[in-house]
Order: sequence, then C-alpha cells, then structure tokens
Amino acid sequence: MTDKAMILYVEDDPNLGFVVQDGLRRAGYTVHLMRDGKTGLQQFNEQEYDLCILDVMLPEKDGFSLAEDIRRINQDVPILFLTARSSMEDKEMGYGKGADDYLTKPFEQQELQLKIRALLRRRMGEGEEKESELISIGIFTLDNSLHLLDGGSESRKLTRTEAKVLDALLKQKGKVIEREFILNLVWGKDDYHTGRSLDVYISKLRKYLMEDERIRIENIHGVGFRIYEDE
Repeated sequence: MTDKAMILYVEDDPNLGFVVQDGLRRAGYTVHLMRDGKTGLQQFNEQEYDLCILDVMLPEKDGFSLAEDIRRINQDVPILFLTARSSMEDKEMGYGKGADDYLTKPFEQQELQLKIRALLRRRMGEGEEKESELISIGIFTLDNSLHLLDGGSESRKLTRTEAKVLDALLKQKGKVIEREFILNLVWGKDDYHTGRSLDVYISKLRKYLMEDERIRIENIHGVGFRIYEDE
C-alpha cells in the first residue's frame, strides 16, 4: 500500500509543489497536485486518497478549512500539514481540525517521506482490524473499529486519533495511564508538540462525554490521565 499510495497534495507555491510532487513520484507514490483549497476539495470528492498533504496558507480556502471539510467527508484519511507557520497556536489549531502530523517549512524530502510512511503504516495496520471492539463507560459505548461513540442524544463519528486516545483510556478504565504510553501508542513519539496536541484531544473528549456527568477524565500532574465514573 505504501509504495503505490494515492496522495492529494495541495500547495500554491509552484516551485515547491513541483519539487515535492516529483520527489514523491520518484519514491513510488501517485500524487495529484492542486493549487488552491477549493480545487483541492473538489479533487478529494472525485478520488479516493490514502493521504492528504496540505499547505496552510492557500488561496480560495485555507488549509485548516480544507482539513475540516475533508474530515466531514472522511474521518480516517491521514492529513499532514506542510507550513511555514510554526507557532504552537497554529499547530494546536491544525490538530484540532483533524490533522495527524505537522511538518514545518523548510524541510528535507527524506523527513517528509519518513512521516508519510509512518502515517500510511499506521492506517494500514488499523485497516486490518476485522471485528468491532466495544468498550463502554456510563451511557457511552465506543466502537473502535468504526470510530463511533454511541450514547446520549446522538452518535458521534470520531477521528482516528480521537478514537485511539479514548480507546487507550477506556482499556485502562479506573487506572492511571501514563502520557508517554498514550503518545507513543497514538503518535509513535513523545515530544513537546505531540504532548500539547494530546492535551487538545483530551479537552475534546471531555466535551464529547460531558452529557454523562458521572464521567471524569482526570489529569494526574506529571504522570498521565485516568478515566472513571463517579459513584
């Protein structure tokens, strides 16, 4: 899958776009290059992709908005941002819109291809899951294979990352799970940026579960998290 993956690449810089597209094609990928967010979304609707690479500063529709639209259509396709905007606020916004990883310009082609291979391996491994695995807490049930959180007033389709974080917490329900374990399980690394993005996802999960007032996701300072139900 990784050698023949279909990649949607949205980049308005023609020089960078050509260089990246050429490098990825030489590496064996099929790459469709779009110049703005609007045509990028149109192309995504016309073709099934294994990975999306998005610039943030795009004409017509910026990368954050494009990622948000893609997530409404497909919760599972990996999204990688390439951007000159390296502030933590921008990265948190990107992860909040459903991004799986971030690469700051300028970058090396080798680093980009390493990230692509990691994202595709992660997706391929998850695609091999055959049976639904249901885990419950309070009024909610998580179907990890479908990334579906059921219960309360509505069913919610989670992103792949949201489902993996919640699944990790629920499998250790009532116990403390270390931050390092979650970060390596979900992102494959433990650093400052992934740590901050984990905090963003924990906040989102708290909001999703707040309809059941008994459910708590406790932050154990300097250690990790614990999900449990109040008696």
